[in-house]
Amino acid sequence: MRLALAQINSTVGDLAGNTRKILDWIERARSARAELVAFPELAVTGYPPEDLLLKPDFLRANLACLDEIARACRGIVAVVGYVEVAEAAYNAAAVLADGVLVAVTRKERLPNYGVFDEERYFRRGGPGPLFALGGARFGVNVCEDIWYPTGPAAAQASAGAELIVNINASPYHRGKWVQRERMLATRAWDNTMPVAYVNMVGGQDELVFDGSSVVFDEHGELIARARSFEEDLLLVDLDPTAVFRARLHDPRWRGADSSKLPCIALDDAPVSGDAASSGGAHTQRIEPQPGDVEEVYRALVLGTGDYLRKNGFERVVIGLSGGIDSSLVAAVAVDALGPKRVTGVSMPSRYSSDGSKSDAAELAENLGIRLLTIPVEPAFQAYLQMLAEPFADTAEGLAEENLQARVRGTILMALSNKLGWLVLTTGNKSEMAVGYATLYGDMAGGFAVIKDVPKTLVYALCRWRNERDKRLAIPASVLEKPPSAELHPDQKDQDSLPPYEVLDPILEAYVEQDRAADEIAARGYDAETVARVIRLVDGAEYKRRQAPPGVKITPRAFGRDRRLPITNRYR
Repeated sequence: MRLALAQINSTVGDLAGNTRKILDWIERARSARAELVAFPELAVTGYPPEDLLLKPDFLRANLACLDEIARACRGIVAVVGYVEVAEAAYNAAAVLADGVLVAVTRKERLPNYGVFDEERYFRRGGPGPLFALGGARFGVNVCEDIWYPTGPAAAQASAGAELIVNINASPYHRGKWVQRERMLATRAWDNTMPVAYVNMVGGQDELVFDGSSVVFDEHGELIARARSFEEDLLLVDLDPTAVFRARLHDPRWRGADSSKLPCIALDDAPVSGDAASSGGAHTQRIEPQPGDVEEVYRALVLGTGDYLRKNGFERVVIGLSGGIDSSLVAAVAVDALGPKRVTGVSMPSRYSSDGSKSDAAELAENLGIRLLTIPVEPAFQAYLQMLAEPFADTAEGLAEENLQARVRGTILMALSNKLGWLVLTTGNKSEMAVGYATLYGDMAGGFAVIKDVPKTLVYALCRWRNERDKRLAIPASVLEKPPSAELHPDQKDQDSLPPYEVLDPILEAYVEQDRAADEIAARGYDAETVARVIRLVDGAEYKRRQAPPGVKITPRAFGRDRRLPITNRYR
């Protein structure tokens, strides 16, 4: 059997566009002599459709699209993720052949943790049938179903399945592919059968889907992997007799209980022509996974680019301070959109150093983007004069510092409003965690590219970007100087915060692992510093709620993953 995994980038709600894409990739698979092609979970609707699933018209339109896709399935069998509508809505996989919907497999395990909320929308399914094609019996299941050792895959194997096709919309976080592939190898070995795992690719609001579709053989060995962070058609030739031979030699199968599932015979006529002859030959491939830092960078580029493209934005504007964060955001934007669609704005104040201004100019030149210079001093002075009476007899401090940031936010939003450019904010996860950001200032914008990227990782990403291009696109001085908001004379981040090399591990322990203060201090951190960081994190929840969306790259991002009440006295 020649199997094709169609790793496509669906757009939530674009039913017509997603349908056209599915039809196009069916034709690609057919041209490659595939007998079976599988598409990701909810490929018709995009994932996650959220409360669109509460709209009856949306559900009916999704069914009409599936009918159109089914009519195109002649000479090939397709497995397509969609929403089945019966007595309830089901997250389902349709098996299409000979121009019709042959059968449906409903998702059994509905995730309701982290970014997932599927029990809000779907009813749990039950075991689906097996299918016979080209001398092989295969089962179909959906995403979460494959993660359980005693789940649907085990039941399908004991009923005689010799292949599992698992369709997915599995969101990315840093290093997740390692855990995922370890699980799939185990599932294939446990059930002595190949597991074909097709994953969605693309960005959807905060989420990024990395693709990285894979096939493991009956021994749990990786035999094929698609590219990461881009659309791909992965072709694999499978020998069903290999599973039969392996099970004959596996003592676990001699005493195994066999479950009963119906088996539906699909059109098993041989594919026209020799699959290995002209037009049918292919090289079975295992694409390399990107390195640890590269995968994060590529996720940021894909997530940012798709957010802009899918929401109709053609250009972006970024406040360039000459610092490390805005430099990284500008580099990501250039790689996502191209330099002609990115504008940087330098907004110096009385406290901006000459080095910061020159670093912003050098970065813009290196990246090939337009740079505007709009000093904030006139507006800042005007605000101070307007507020002179209510501010009288008070010491100059944080309010005056934040005024500068808010003037900058106003300038960027005015450019956005007038010229249609989306403002990309530049705050990182370390700053967002402790509230080291100004509401309606540097937090003002439409998309927060690095809001889930810790500060120490920001430096690593910038260094990787320079190494990739074998030149200092991000100037060396940006990487070397101490980080500073430059809102008062000689200001440094470390005046207000612990060094980021200390802060980031404490934040990871508290935010992502829910460790208590004493547990974190026991790792060798100063107890007073830990307590202070925790107070800052807890006190900044109201700020984070008002931040724009941004790319999720850690296991527990603020917002979709970590949801705490703003009004909250638990300490």
